[in-house]
Amino acid sequence: MMATTSSNVENLSPQIIKQVARELQGLASNPPEGIKIFTNDEDITDIQATIEGPTGTPYEGGIFKIKVVLGKDFPASPPKGFFLTTIFHPNVSKNGEICVNTLKKDWKPDLGIQHILLTVKCLLIHPNPESALNEEAGKLLLERYDDYSKRARMMTDIHAKISSSSNVDTSQASLPGKKRAMDKVCDKKKKDKKRAIKRL
Repeated sequence: MMATTSSNVENLSPQIIKQVARELQGLASNPPEGIKIFTNDEDITDIQATIEGPTGTPYEGGIFKIKVVLGKDFPASPPKGFFLTTIFHPNVSKNGEICVNTLKKDWKPDLGIQHILLTVKCLLIHPNPESALNEEAGKLLLERYDDYSKRARMMTDIHAKISSSSNVDTSQASLPGKKRAMDKVCDKKKKDKKRAIKRL
């Protein structure tokens, strides 16, 4: 398990490191709505971010910390994503690992960090019980949504709520371009979900 926490900087080409650094700088100065990025100057492959729980979901009001780990073959192979904040979600395992197609078979080397963060945020809006890592959450989502919602909200209240004194900066909230990008990712997920439900 230690492998995921060790640095991969020495394995990445200087060109890739430059590209990642550039993207992270852009994200830090111009973050997508509801997402804040934290870079590690010592280790560019250790990327952390917080995602605000989207309105209208059981995660609303929570701030979820996630970590994106770039492997030595990045961007040829996808990075790994982990929730550092405890969450009750079908696509997040007990140890926080995130299961989403973008980080598996749908990965393309040109997708970039922003796409990953938006996809994870989208997963909070549209969980995918088809690829559940947390079977209990997946089962509840499909069979007893109210119970799933109640449990997810309770976990959010316990683990992801921050005190009102630490103000979350939502100044980015009204930028239409970012919202469009997010909507596009989510719309695709919605269509995929409808297709999956039809199959059931």
